[in-house]
Amino acid sequence: MFFYKLKDKILISQSKYQELDEISEDQARENKGIIYVLNQINPLKSRRSFSITDPSLIFLKGENIHLLQKPKKVNYNLPKWIKERIKAKRVSLLNTEYPNWQDVLNYEVPLRWKVNIVGLGDVGGVLLTGLRLLGGRYIKSIGIYDKNINIIKRWELEANQIFNPFTTQKYPEVYVLNEEEIFNGDMLVFCATIRVPALGEEQEDVRMRQFKENSKLISDYARKAREKSFKGIFAVISDPVDLLCKATFLASNKNKSGKFDFQGLAAEQIRGYGLGVMFARAVYYSKQNSKTNKYDQEGRAFGPHGKGLIIANSIKKYDERLSELLTDQALKANLEIRRIGFKPYVAPALSSGSLPIIATISGKWQYSATFIGGVFMGAKNRLHRSGTEIERLDLPTILVEKIKASYKELGNIL
Repeated sequence: MFFYKLKDKILISQSKYQELDEISEDQARENKGIIYVLNQINPLKSRRSFSITDPSLIFLKGENIHLLQKPKKVNYNLPKWIKERIKAKRVSLLNTEYPNWQDVLNYEVPLRWKVNIVGLGDVGGVLLTGLRLLGGRYIKSIGIYDKNINIIKRWELEANQIFNPFTTQKYPEVYVLNEEEIFNGDMLVFCATIRVPALGEEQEDVRMRQFKENSKLISDYARKAREKSFKGIFAVISDPVDLLCKATFLASNKNKSGKFDFQGLAAEQIRGYGLGVMFARAVYYSKQNSKTNKYDQEGRAFGPHGKGLIIANSIKKYDERLSELLTDQALKANLEIRRIGFKPYVAPALSSGSLPIIATISGKWQYSATFIGGVFMGAKNRLHRSGTEIERLDLPTILVEKIKASYKELGNIL
């Protein structure tokens, strides 16, 4: 291995970088900060950086669905001190095929985040409420923006009047943003939408229509993020979450001529929050059946928020029939609410929005869609100071094949 020092950071590579200042292994070991392992993978198929949580990731040649599977045991010939850093989650892979890869060396995960919300409709308003109530320990402030000025003013008044006296609990200040300020923060939560399916459209497949309309809107914001050199997380809440994440990535990384230059949002900066409520819906139905009542402890959810969703009843005792039952129930849960005359937005705003967003910024496990080999795929993950860790499991073959099929379908759409 070759060892380098750049901007007081330690870099490691299996190949030589002539433009970097080489140092000895002893000098590298003395630095107690995060170590960055350099790699070169096509940016259309790989993240700019992520946390190396097992030695196999150092030797990664490409990203795909195998990132969800526990690697085979191999005795990698790595120095003991590097293995110890990996165990401590203090090693990050850095893809030098991104022109702005050195930006990662300057980025520090905030202690308390400035979160900005765009779109204060049904979902955005409830999500804001959840962040105000629960996020004070990790969120410094919440900026809000909507095209409708009266909606902004309403939520500035309402949210700041959520307060519990006689406690030490912190409540993030909620303040009004103008459109030029929406990228002045650590996380942008995108809840804006052109159209929400009306009551009565329950049997109509509106997912692709939503994508066609919402992708134009989100692409405009993706280009603005590029113009502002936004360094934070672009969190997508609007539907269809997974496809809109990909649209954001593609739009942000094209120049004015429409050619990819990867000078916009890096893949790991974009996250889609939609899978949390699908897991929560499966939990609700699992409690109605004694054969599935341990789902909240043993089960997992994979894939998109909608068609292609995969619910696994248990990772300890996987049962295909029970998993299919929970998957079907989770997919149809929103129809039950619509059938009684209401739009299903409260649980999504909280279970897919507020709660996993707080978990993300606090470094805890949560469900969101992250970039895996060119596809934004929902799975359990968490954010370390060294980057994102995707949970890796010993998965049965039948479940792996289902995940691969969902992954392939998402990739074929966009």
